[in-house]
This record gives sequence, C-alpha cells and structure tokens, in this order.
Amino acid sequence: MPLASFKDLCLDATDARRLGPFWAAVLGLAWEADPQHVGHLAGRTPQHRIWLDEVPEPKTVKHRVHLDIYARSLVDLEALGATIGDAMHDGRWTVMTDPEGGEFCAFIRDELPPDLLHGLVVDSGDPHAIAEWWGGVYDAEIVHHDDGYSTVQRVPGMPIETMDFVPVPEPKRVKNRIHWDVIGQVDPLLDAGAGILRRPDSEIEWTVMADPEGNEFCVFSPDS
Repeated sequence: MPLASFKDLCLDATDARRLGPFWAAVLGLAWEADPQHVGHLAGRTPQHRIWLDEVPEPKTVKHRVHLDIYARSLVDLEALGATIGDAMHDGRWTVMTDPEGGEFCAFIRDELPPDLLHGLVVDSGDPHAIAEWWGGVYDAEIVHHDDGYSTVQRVPGMPIETMDFVPVPEPKRVKNRIHWDVIGQVDPLLDAGAGILRRPDSEIEWTVMADPEGNEFCVFSPDS
C-alpha cells in the first residue's frame, strides 16, 4: 500500500511573473495568475499543475533537484530565454539554465511526446537507499542501474515518467528550489523515516516534511 500519492510540483522563483511564463512555454502548459502563489502552470490534469512560489533568496548553488524536458531544438529553448550550459553528456542531453540560472536538461526529439516534462532528477548521497524510500512511499517500481543511479518509475497518477536519484559528492546545503507535493497522512511518513519541518499554522494548511536525505516535500491530507 502506498503511503502517499503524487499531487504536483512547486518551483521557487525570485520573479515568478518572469519564470512562470518561461516554463509554461517550455513545457507546453498554460500560465495562470494565482493570488497565493503568484501563479501556476496548468495542464490537462491537476497532477500536471506546477506552482510558482516567489521567494526572497536568489539561487546560490546548483539545483539539487532539476527537470529533464523534451524539446525540438536548443535554438527554440534559447529563443524562450534559456542558456546553454558548459556540459553535454554522451550527446543524449544538454545542460541548460532557465532565466534565473536554474539548471535543467534538454533532450532533443524530432517528434515530441504529449508531456514535455520527462523526469525529475534528484542529487543524492545514497541513490539506492533514497530511491527505495520513495519507491516505498509511492508503492512504485524501482530500478537500480549499473552506473550508480536509481530510478523510481510508473508512479501511479504522476504525469512524469521517472524520478532519477543520481550520486553526487556534495551534501545538501540549502532548501531545494524545486519540490513536490503529495497527498497522504503525516504519521505513516514519520514512521517511515521522514521528518517534520513545519506543521500547519495560520499561514499554511499543509505539513512541510523532509525525506531521509533532507529533500523538502509538502503533505496534504486526503480531505484537504
């Protein structure tokens, strides 16, 4: 039995009114203004929604969580405001940055799939263990790859094909600028090894938690 189900994604931005339309264009989603979060990206299901949360702190370190996306060309992405990074891996993808310097990886395809957001990639100290943890939370399939990274895939209700946990030497130092929301109960997640960062209060109706590697995620009760 899953402990939680995927709800949606959230992106921090210093200027959400600039970053939101950029990501809407990149992902083929609609930019919609919202008083609480400044705005969000809307797709064909609620799970496609991506919230833009405006924060005062600028990006200071490499994104520990980043997006893998599909596009027809790098030129198209540059025209929207993306910048090509200094690394290309095996010719399969290109590291790029969004208008606020946030890294993402672009996979070029002649024919694009219906969903342009392919994967969620999380830097990890122990990819095997944290993939097992999230696979258990979602009751989803887990694949451990020979070259050291692990994948949680076919998450029920999640319109993103993969969550890849990749090994990095550096520890997590600051709050992730990309996180995900889930629907579930707090106590079973605590019992599984998550921690509470913030409980519901006068400002929020959800619980902010962290997985065993410190990655933030928000938990909404099923009846919220």
